[in-house]
Amino acid sequence: MDRKKEYIDIAGANVHNLKNVSLSIPRNEFVVITGLSGSGKSSLAFDTIYAEGQRRYMDTLSAYAKQFMGILEKPDVESITGLSPIIAIEQKTTGNNPRSTVGTITEIYDFLRLLYAKASTAYSPATGKPMVRYTDEQIVSLIMDNYRERKCLLLAPLVKGRKGHYKELFDQLRRRGYTQARIDGEILDLSTVTVLDRYKPHFVELVVDKLKPTARDEKRIKDSVYTALNLGKGSLAVMDMESGELQHYSKHLVCPDTGLSLAEPAPHSFSFNSPQGYCPHCKGLGMIVDVNIDSIIPDRKISIADGGILPLGKMRQTRKYDIVRSIARKYGFSLHDPIEDLGEEVISLLIFGSDELYRIGEGSSSEMVSYPGIVDDISDKIVCPVCNGTRLNKETNYFKIDGKTISEVSAMEISALKEWLDSLDGKFNEREKTIARDILKELRERVSFLLGVGLEYLSLDRATASLSGGESQRIRLATQIGSKLVNVLYILDEPSIGLHQRDNRKLIASLKELRDEGNSVMVVEHDAETMLSADWLVDVGPGAGANGGRICLSAPVDMLLDSTRGATEGTGCDEDTRRHCIIGESVTLDYLTGKRKIEIPSRRRTGNGLTLGLRGARGNNLKNVDIDFPLGMFIGISGVSGSGKSSLINETLMPILKNKFYNARMQPLPYGSIVGVENIDKLIEIDQSPIGRTPRSNPATFTGVFNDIRTLFESTPDAKVRGFKAGRFSFNVPGGRCEECKGAGIKVIEMNFLPSVNVVCKECRGRRYKDDTLAVKYKGKNINDVLEMPISEAYGFFSNIPSISQKLKALVEVGLGYVKLGQSAVTLSGGESQRMKLAAELARKSTGNTLYILDEPTTGLHFEDIKILLGVLQQLVEQGNTVIIIEHNLDVLKSVDWLFDMGPEGGKKGGTIVAQGTPEQLAEDPASVTGPFLKEVLEQGV
Repeated sequence: MDRKKEYIDIAGANVHNLKNVSLSIPRNEFVVITGLSGSGKSSLAFDTIYAEGQRRYMDTLSAYAKQFMGILEKPDVESITGLSPIIAIEQKTTGNNPRSTVGTITEIYDFLRLLYAKASTAYSPATGKPMVRYTDEQIVSLIMDNYRERKCLLLAPLVKGRKGHYKELFDQLRRRGYTQARIDGEILDLSTVTVLDRYKPHFVELVVDKLKPTARDEKRIKDSVYTALNLGKGSLAVMDMESGELQHYSKHLVCPDTGLSLAEPAPHSFSFNSPQGYCPHCKGLGMIVDVNIDSIIPDRKISIADGGILPLGKMRQTRKYDIVRSIARKYGFSLHDPIEDLGEEVISLLIFGSDELYRIGEGSSSEMVSYPGIVDDISDKIVCPVCNGTRLNKETNYFKIDGKTISEVSAMEISALKEWLDSLDGKFNEREKTIARDILKELRERVSFLLGVGLEYLSLDRATASLSGGESQRIRLATQIGSKLVNVLYILDEPSIGLHQRDNRKLIASLKELRDEGNSVMVVEHDAETMLSADWLVDVGPGAGANGGRICLSAPVDMLLDSTRGATEGTGCDEDTRRHCIIGESVTLDYLTGKRKIEIPSRRRTGNGLTLGLRGARGNNLKNVDIDFPLGMFIGISGVSGSGKSSLINETLMPILKNKFYNARMQPLPYGSIVGVENIDKLIEIDQSPIGRTPRSNPATFTGVFNDIRTLFESTPDAKVRGFKAGRFSFNVPGGRCEECKGAGIKVIEMNFLPSVNVVCKECRGRRYKDDTLAVKYKGKNINDVLEMPISEAYGFFSNIPSISQKLKALVEVGLGYVKLGQSAVTLSGGESQRMKLAAELARKSTGNTLYILDEPTTGLHFEDIKILLGVLQQLVEQGNTVIIIEHNLDVLKSVDWLFDMGPEGGKKGGTIVAQGTPEQLAEDPASVTGPFLKEVLEQGV
């Protein structure tokens, strides 16, 4: 009999734009939460469910621990029952730690280090032969066999290539009764040796015994061998007195021909985070900073104030120069003195920075700050010339398994690594098999999990800082699958981002595997295939912002697809399940069932006859690619993950064009030449990075409309009476703003061990301005009221002011009418930021020869959002511009005019253009991996 379903019951959730939401979400099932961008999906999944789970965990900690962790506020929700321990796997990169790699965060490299420490073979750096280690008994037996009836000397190595006079050593040996030693290759009587040249390296081997081994001498030989091993710290040598040849024996790793020994390997011997393993030159980073001082201070006769240090520029009122002035006061030099008079110590401080604190500002507004220097602005990172980027010291290269060093294995793609690991059983001897069995089992499992989430093109030595948010999330997902936890609620944020349709099916299988192990899986997602594969679908909407925050659907996917809207009978669901369902109007369901669709364009443009050509692109995995982009068209770049799309567009084409148009100093990947640049007049990159780096940035400031609004307020009678100018209405400068929060409306409270918390300013109650500033009104609204308006409302409010309404109209056209005019940039999603930039482009006068480049703009976008985005992009192309878009989304790919498909696989098996043409042509091309999926959507007409 089936076990009765259990549910997470949420009642009265009002976080952000959620409107008293109550619903039941089944436990131990695969649940997708979807909805338009800004509808409240993340507010429900992360800011309500996850936040409450995190708070409950914190409540279990001791009072002592809580004083360091701070107190988490309860989310605005009446109650949540049925929660399990929660692990959130968000759409974030894994940090910028330069020591972090794919191997370290998955722990695969830890097991690989253990394998090399226990089962590798050491090879002599001098001869390339395997190094050996012996037991005491084996050494005695070998001497008896190899030197029987031959005169030989038994030597104990005491000094190996070290400088010194060694007077005390020779005195001690003479006192103990020894008479001879082999010093720097020559047998000498100790009575004739007093001191050596202290400035030269020396080799000293003590003659422990003179032997001519026979069977009756075995006890004597055994005693002498034990003595020699004790004196030589586990090593000895035997010299044939007739031939003078030397043979080395050791209980440690030793080259029998040269006596070169290596320390026994341990896991830390292969760690680039340990002094025992890392390259001494780059300290395990694989890269070194290269700074050319002469290029940034070309003329030392010029002063700092006059721009003698190029990256600092001429002296002006900036925060960095405030610190430089403070440094000058502290160290007693003038910024107007020639740089050559300052001394190297001061110059070094100004370039490389200091952790020391310097006071800037005056009176109560002064603060103590450190100086970061300018090295990050002007330095280049180059591959370490000592370790060639492997991060490890040279000793690690002497240890191999199946002829491969640990660095070579770390550089393998995950797919090749799996094959290599599977082959090792047939290459290990019985002892090695026994040692490696459990280690190999862990390695194979963890590597399989990475393959299961579509990351076969990555390598263990790939720096995590270079991973996309989607790749980082899938790595964490693979790690969680490997942890074998049960009764956990996993919440994931769009794990399909960056995945080709082929790999998406592997991802869905991994999510189901998590569920089948006894966990609840909750995914915020827009991908149709993921939704259709889920057990349960929650649709938040119906619109975005103030028009969202309600539950349109919450029901089993099968029931939704089988039933007509509003009917739940006859769908195979039991009464209890139906009682927990919510069925309403749903834009998402309309798209899933084909009632709504993104239309295929009625025609494909043929362009303006001009091209932009790139020749010989060969960076990363690109294989000497030649490509001609037809201008005046909507161009798509597709291909599996790791096939070379970003290498070609973002890392080759874009830096070349930025250097040509904007005098940037970017380093593109290697290429031959570029032709046709004269056919475009500028390059615009529209990515998903924030429109501002601080909470003060917002849509009003980004679009420039805030300047017009402040000028409008300046012209009001209220402002004229008070003598207020436009600057009075800025929250970024003193005057009209609240000085308690400096116009932010919030104050930031720093938390130990946790992210800082924002609290509403008590002085202005979140309104940013002083009361007398807020007393000035336009059409009954003060400046803060305007900033709190949704953009669509503001568009209507300022409809009679063309300078304002035109800019706002563009924002409404790209579907951002729900966003508040003064909403902080840091709260906008990547998709919202990208559309904000598109709106700014739409509002500008078009030249008709602009090249726009977008990298996966559908990230975070619902079907309806994508429809709006495509309309904007098509509008840009209609104006004569060219749009190049890197994308996996089939709705976008079917809408382009021309498509380049890269592959055929990711990593080393990619890097070529396998097919190109219109979407219809590509769909029929057997060489295209994307083709079959594209053909499917084209035949559906959706």
